[in-house]
Amino acid sequence: MKNNFNILPIFFDIEKLQKATNELFTKMSWKQHIVKGLCMTQIPGDPSSADGDKLRGVFWTKPDSTGKEVERENVVDESQYTEFVEEFKGTYFEEVYNVLCKEYKLGRVRLLLLEPRTSLSWHRDPEPRIHIPIMTNPGAHLVIDDTLKHLPADGSVWFTDTRNYHTVFNGGEENRIHLVATYLGEVDPLMRAGL
Repeated sequence: MKNNFNILPIFFDIEKLQKATNELFTKMSWKQHIVKGLCMTQIPGDPSSADGDKLRGVFWTKPDSTGKEVERENVVDESQYTEFVEEFKGTYFEEVYNVLCKEYKLGRVRLLLLEPRTSLSWHRDPEPRIHIPIMTNPGAHLVIDDTLKHLPADGSVWFTDTRNYHTVFNGGEENRIHLVATYLGEVDPLMRAGL
């Protein structure tokens, strides 16, 4: 993929995504960080790999006026996150996950919430991301390099090249919630065909 933002040829039912998200809000504890989230995949047989303290992974940032890049957090082997978390099975999220897995190799799949009037640091990730906006507002934007983009919550699926420097901000007065999957490549066409 050449651009920082590419819309993918998959579409999901936004009403079902929003309903499933609202149901999670009533029964789940969102982890306390600037970005709150729920990890929906785990390392097979290891539920602790989806704990809230594992929401983050390695990234690089330029935290001060020197412009020197520094590494933050720990490396996560995204390729190990191949099992859907038991407590999310039977939800629309599982259906979305299964559809995505037919086309793309995925790492961690996380439901991420950015509260109103908050932002992330300027940073880059080791892999691109797939974003499915679920709840958003006109003041919520993703910036990659010099390109600012509002991703609408309309069921569309976006490839974002977060290997480039980026940030996200929610300048609105409502939560911004995206389903975010680590993109590890395309599924081999022969595997897709069951050969």
